[in-house]
Amino acid sequence: MKLKNQLGSAIAAALIALSTTAVHAAEPAAAASSARDFSVVLLGTGTPNPNAERFGGAVLVQAGGQNLVFDAGRGVTIRLWQLGLPLRSVDHVFLTHYHFDHTNGLVDLWLTGWVSTAYGGRTTPFRITGPKGLGNLTRGLEAAYADDLAVRVADEGLPLAGVKFDVTEFDEAGGVVYEQGGVKVTAFPNEHGEKIHPSVGYRIDYGGRSVLISGDTRPSPGVLKYGKGVDLLIHEVAAARPGLLEENPKMQPIMDHHSTPEQAGRIFAETRPKLAAYTHYVLPATKKYPPMSVNDVRQATQTVYDGPLAMGEDLMRFDIADTVSVVPWKPASR
Repeated sequence: MKLKNQLGSAIAAALIALSTTAVHAAEPAAAASSARDFSVVLLGTGTPNPNAERFGGAVLVQAGGQNLVFDAGRGVTIRLWQLGLPLRSVDHVFLTHYHFDHTNGLVDLWLTGWVSTAYGGRTTPFRITGPKGLGNLTRGLEAAYADDLAVRVADEGLPLAGVKFDVTEFDEAGGVVYEQGGVKVTAFPNEHGEKIHPSVGYRIDYGGRSVLISGDTRPSPGVLKYGKGVDLLIHEVAAARPGLLEENPKMQPIMDHHSTPEQAGRIFAETRPKLAAYTHYVLPATKKYPPMSVNDVRQATQTVYDGPLAMGEDLMRFDIADTVSVVPWKPASR
């Protein structure tokens, strides 16, 4: 027991020493852009609700031969494996903010991607970027799992390098936070709430094409600025039936942290993306007031926006080229 404790302390100390907060260094350039070289998959379109149809918030962006994951909500590892992607193939993770429904799949992705299996096997650092506070999160995870890490290194011979964090932490003002292989990621502050800081959205540019991920936000100047004319604008949405908030006033602060369909529709109308898409459906309900349907959300949006709109579902894919193609999920036949 004494040896285990000493080994655990040593591993934890080594992990903390290995973690960094410097901007991630550039690596060799990826392959040149092609018509099928820029795709986006909605890994999770849900909220904290334990809903098997809509897992926690997460988006996979595949560009320039890289796999970039934005947020890591519940079930992110399951969705990646459904796509046939080993977890070790995730090149970089970006977090928008630190609400648990955007981070509660992070431990799973970090550790399950490390173990020696067909779906794991990572031998290089877990690269992650986010606004101020990310270092606290990753150091806390290392401390929380120090005993498990020590045992697996000693018992299974897992490589220490594969479980260390390579952290890039930036100020909430944002700017370019990642640039590699022709892929550029720009962070910008959004408007999730007066007390919810930091909170950001991201714009991804590659091969003359662009995608914006709003993050959790009320109508935001950042989304308007960086979303102008993008190929794909992915935005969150919140809607409740009339009367629900009067009956349940405690829900009002939650709704105030998000954008209604009409508010999001006005953003789409002003930015004019080639395609707008919804994710992170906040649809509160009670026995008396059932949840708004996806069609209800669509109809409310179309009262102020007449452009193309995709109602996001888990594992829906968007191929970014001269046009944006929507590819619903179809499980591979056995």
